[in-house]
Amino acid sequence: VCFSCRVFKKTSPNGKLSIYLGKRDFVDHVESVDAVDGVCLIDPEYLKDRKVYVTLTCAFRYGRDDLDVIGLTFRKDLYVLTTQIFPPVPEQVPKTLTPLQEKLLKKLGENAYPFTFEIATNLPCSVTLQPGPDDVGKACGVDFEVKGFCAENLEEKIHKRNSVRLVIRKIQFAPLKTGPGPKSETTRQFMMSDKPLHLEATLEKEIYYHGEPINVTVNINNTTNKIVKKIKIAVDQITDVVLYSLDKYSKTVCMEEINETVAANSTFSKTYSVTPTLSANREKRGLALDGKLKHEDTNLASTTILRPGMDKEVLGILVSYKVKVNLVVSRGGILGDLTSSDVGVELPVILMHPKPVDGEFPRVISYSHALGIAFADSSFPSLPSAALPCRHPLAFCKEVTNPFVTTLAPFPSVFPLTL
Repeated sequence: VCFSCRVFKKTSPNGKLSIYLGKRDFVDHVESVDAVDGVCLIDPEYLKDRKVYVTLTCAFRYGRDDLDVIGLTFRKDLYVLTTQIFPPVPEQVPKTLTPLQEKLLKKLGENAYPFTFEIATNLPCSVTLQPGPDDVGKACGVDFEVKGFCAENLEEKIHKRNSVRLVIRKIQFAPLKTGPGPKSETTRQFMMSDKPLHLEATLEKEIYYHGEPINVTVNINNTTNKIVKKIKIAVDQITDVVLYSLDKYSKTVCMEEINETVAANSTFSKTYSVTPTLSANREKRGLALDGKLKHEDTNLASTTILRPGMDKEVLGILVSYKVKVNLVVSRGGILGDLTSSDVGVELPVILMHPKPVDGEFPRVISYSHALGIAFADSSFPSLPSAALPCRHPLAFCKEVTNPFVTTLAPFPSVFPLTL
């Protein structure tokens, strides 16, 4: 068995149609996007005179399923590609096959047909909006889906029993080259004070990884007769929802209040650390999260990286972050402790995942020796292929399932391909 070649498989309820993909995460490199390459296995005797199609869809769901009424759905297809794989149409057959497709076609036989989709660069990444505690059904957000089905034509109603859907993700990783850490400063003049208060905030770098502390250096030159009573540092997530109009939402994902006093006519300099995480924001409805696959956890949405000038072309959800530093300044006088004003600056920050090391093995939850099937799960760290012992793969499992139930699982199976 070759563990370096992994395949995701999803089969229709009637077992007559199966889709095979080598991965479910497709990387947006800004200038280009990984092609979606796979193979569809069909049962020609079941088809009779019908055709087999495979579609790639990028959709934006902006309402719950239970709100769909009188045939109206709160869903907009942003991008749809369709190819007919059976009977093969010469101009729609992939001109070149990837190594994965060649191996699958060799293994699956003459009833397997390849397909390849090119994802446009002006599409948003997979993003899910966090539902509220009482929300049911599919979450709002942007998702990508590969669907195979058989029908006499594309206008015919698609039946669930002879169709198969496999959710995929379009993701971005942090660029290797980064710019200098952002810096912002402001000067505030107060009444009854001859000299100003100067605030400067800097970050040590431009890009931070999810879960990594963000170090914020605060420099204060207080030449006024006022007193700085408190320092507030917050990280805000800004979500631009671009569909029929542009809506902008801002949610605080991390807040620290430091009771630090800076006396009049003095200076101050200190570095503070803040770490925005999803675990501290589970109850915030509408928070943007990275798109997730079924049975997996996720994290705060990554910053969306766009080519210059492309922001006007993209529909869907765009995500960015900023760090806000505010000083609570006492006004002095009789009401000094009851009245105050804020002096603040904002710094842009990029929050993303690092590019994974080549050769990482998928995270495993369960494995069947009898069927050679493993299920992926995000609750375990990625393991290099050499770290997964072939004789005892269950050493990394959190739950051992009946190996003969795995074929009926509603989510796709992951299995090593024997070459």
